[in-house]
Amino acid sequence: MPEHLQQLYASARAALQPILPKRLRGVPIVPVVRLAGIIGFSTPLKPGLTLATVARPIERAFNMRRARAVALVINSPGGSAVQSHLIYRRIRQLAAENARPVIAFAEDVAASGGYMIACAGDEIFCDPSSIVGSIGVVGASFGFTKLMEKLGVDRRLYVAGEHKAMLDPFLPENPEDVERLKALQRDIHQDFIGLVKRSRGARLKGPEKTLFSGEYWTGSKAIELGLADGIGDLRATLRARFGDDVVTPLVAPVRGWFGRLQPGVGTTDLDGLPRPADFAEDIISALEARALWARYGL
Repeated sequence: MPEHLQQLYASARAALQPILPKRLRGVPIVPVVRLAGIIGFSTPLKPGLTLATVARPIERAFNMRRARAVALVINSPGGSAVQSHLIYRRIRQLAAENARPVIAFAEDVAASGGYMIACAGDEIFCDPSSIVGSIGVVGASFGFTKLMEKLGVDRRLYVAGEHKAMLDPFLPENPEDVERLKALQRDIHQDFIGLVKRSRGARLKGPEKTLFSGEYWTGSKAIELGLADGIGDLRATLRARFGDDVVTPLVAPVRGWFGRLQPGVGTTDLDGLPRPADFAEDIISALEARALWARYGL
């Protein structure tokens, strides 16, 4: 470009600078994605975190032009191991494709599957009182056999396949079925451990028996154990890293009418409302979600 045109361009840019939006002034941009709630579980009015519900905002954040990094704000007690891993993997894929660092911030809780997602960050920051960790696998069910005896109800179940009715809550517990379930949990636990080791690497401190016992800690203790990198909130940390002018736009999920989250791929309730036939299941899901939060005193 000729020198006189360069000078003209510089003068025009200087004149327009005060009235341009910050994102067009060359100031640093760090889009923020909030990942809050139970992973995989859904309640009547609050869909759970799944890849289908969070993929679009995550991709929009990584596709944002001139972004210096992507920030994740995580507040989750966990849930589905599969959905946790799918979300983790999508974040890491996009980070690699865009050569963009990821900074994770734990709020009240980043535990179990919530911590797995936090491991998608190149760095993890938390509050001194955040609950972090719970690297383990848990499963729960109910047994109704004694209640059925009192009510005089017979369970009539017809199956093809020796183990098809494994752990049916209306049948007496079979020790062999319990051992099969525990074997599955051990496999999932080992995968979780491997993911944390790959993510945190040499930063992990302390015996593996402690780190991977399923125990959870405050943010301050998690830093000592190498499960997190430092104390810090989103605003202060990003301003210290990228300057006071850093812009942190929140990339929210797409919402439909009345502010409801639009359903993800594979859902059938196109209006986002629970069907009457699913009401009992929704109530159970809400109770399970409440129980997950209660495990961490919340």
